[in-house]
Amino acid sequence: MANEIWTIKRCLEWTKEYLAERGEEHPRLSAEWLLCAATGLARIDLYMRMDETLDAAQLETMHAAVVRRAKGEPLQYITGSTQFRMIDVACAPGVLIPRPETEMLVEEVLNYLDAEVLSPEAAARQRVELPWNDEVEQARKAEAALADERATAERRAANLTAADEAALGSDVLGSRAYAEELADREAEEAAAQAADAEAEEAAEPELDEYGIAIEGADHEASLTEDAAAPAPVEPRIARVLEVGCGTGCISLSLAWERRGHVTCTATDIEPRAIDLANKNRDALGLTSDEVAFSLTNLVSSIPREEWGTFDVLVSNPPYIPTDVMRSLPHEVKDFEPDLALEGGADGLDIFRRLLNAAPYMLRAGGLFACELYEGALDAAAELCRQAGLSDVRIVRDLTDRPRIVRAIVTEPKQRQ
Repeated sequence: MANEIWTIKRCLEWTKEYLAERGEEHPRLSAEWLLCAATGLARIDLYMRMDETLDAAQLETMHAAVVRRAKGEPLQYITGSTQFRMIDVACAPGVLIPRPETEMLVEEVLNYLDAEVLSPEAAARQRVELPWNDEVEQARKAEAALADERATAERRAANLTAADEAALGSDVLGSRAYAEELADREAEEAAAQAADAEAEEAAEPELDEYGIAIEGADHEASLTEDAAAPAPVEPRIARVLEVGCGTGCISLSLAWERRGHVTCTATDIEPRAIDLANKNRDALGLTSDEVAFSLTNLVSSIPREEWGTFDVLVSNPPYIPTDVMRSLPHEVKDFEPDLALEGGADGLDIFRRLLNAAPYMLRAGGLFACELYEGALDAAAELCRQAGLSDVRIVRDLTDRPRIVRAIVTEPKQRQ
């Protein structure tokens, strides 16, 4: 095999067939993921470079990856990363793999922050860099260049004689009449700019021989108006507390998508999770002031002076009921950590503890939001109502299953 020629196409087809024979549900997709990780190429590049030959190191990496996948190990652990909303997240054994449902949990938090905490400017979404953005940008530049050419031609047309126009015909860019109108418009704009410049000069304060402004009636009036104007309000910085951060994907997404307007404090009981979350934060260029990760049990490390100061308490806690754990798919049950999955008999063991902590951690009007097992949402919502929370809602996931409970703390508590 070492002396054989393995092109991307051949390796893709062989891997797909090999995984399909071993019960892989999506063998071609898995083969693409593994090849992308081994070669460093994007999926679209695989199909544009099908005839390229893999080198020895790439083949060795691919072979080891296929063996691991055939045993059922999750692709995210093999490739070492996954995409979550707008960011890439490193993944590693021992830490729960981010799911699409959790992306919706982030969306719920952002919707709340945009509506209740942040200014409209802060709520403006960052531009998502999609694959076709480069094409759109190139088209925009081409259009701008064409507009410049047309403008140049129109100006040249202003100097054409009637005889010239007759010789060139009706296809000339810009008739004499249009060129004259353009010249008039430019003259009007120049006059308006000159008037604005004059007005600015007139507004300049008169200076004495030492260059000190001489205060006059106009200057005093200006000072009075400035004094009467209200001082600008400092933009609000939202504070989010996340419990059970895993890879850090929730807090990192919140801080990344509302950078400069949201700070997060995130906790986890698993040292490997904290190490990985810090790695992901550093890769994004975020600071510990923007997202701080803490190794602790639930909220134990939160300083007393910070109680009651958070706008949001968000969590994707362990929520799989004990009986359901036995029926989980092989790649979840045998590879992902039980500590991040099992939630007790009804899946709500950790949720109850978080619900108890929420009124102490959140300010009045703060949001409590949790992702939970689909069969436990009604019970969770009722627990929220019994605890005195208001505006209790259940949010359904992308497959139309109940997935998130969210509620508002109306009466914060202070522990004696």
